Amino acid sequence: MTIEFKATKREAQGSSASRRLRRAGQLPGIIYGGGKDALAINLDHNDLYHLLKKEAFHASILTVDVEGAKETVVLRDTQWHAYKQQVMHLDFQRVDASQKLHLKVPLHFVNAEVSPAVKLGSAIIAHVITELDVKCLPSELPEFIEVDLAALEVGQSVHVSQLKLPAGVELAHHGEGDPVVASAQQAKGAAAAEEGEAA
Repeated sequence: MTIEFKATKREAQGSSASRRLRRAGQLPGIIYGGGKDALAINLDHNDLYHLLKKEAFHASILTVDVEGAKETVVLRDTQWHAYKQQVMHLDFQRVDASQKLHLKVPLHFVNAEVSPAVKLGSAIIAHVITELDVKCLPSELPEFIEVDLAALEVGQSVHVSQLKLPAGVELAHHGEGDPVVASAQQAKGAAAAEEGEAA
């Protein structure tokens, strides 16, 4: 997916300048990295607010058109107001096509409804992890990673090591072990019914 949005250079710095921008419907941000100087920018708050609601915006290579000069970036940080639905600041990092990225990619769970756990065992599928840390070149960044639950049975779990990663994508795993991605646990009502039948 190609996501592009516009920005202008931000000359005024400081908290008072940022407050004025926000009152005018603008959103301060910064673009950094890539061996270039950091660039302070202004963005349209409403445009970016709606983009932030899209899953792909958080795990895609983005294009920022800064007064005609296009920057290729990824979103690195979002600062929200403590209690308002207002974005306070956005941080973007420039992308180098030859350097691997480290980014969180969302997981999409499929085929739960046809799994033995659900069809035969009336189980509840718990999504323990909903995103995965990966490393890859920008051109190989997936929008999401699919988790196929078709073979999942009651009491079983899917672990990170069982996921099929796209070509060129490697796991940027932190810590030890093999984390659970999803598990199938029998619903209490179904378990009680089975116990009653057995009795």
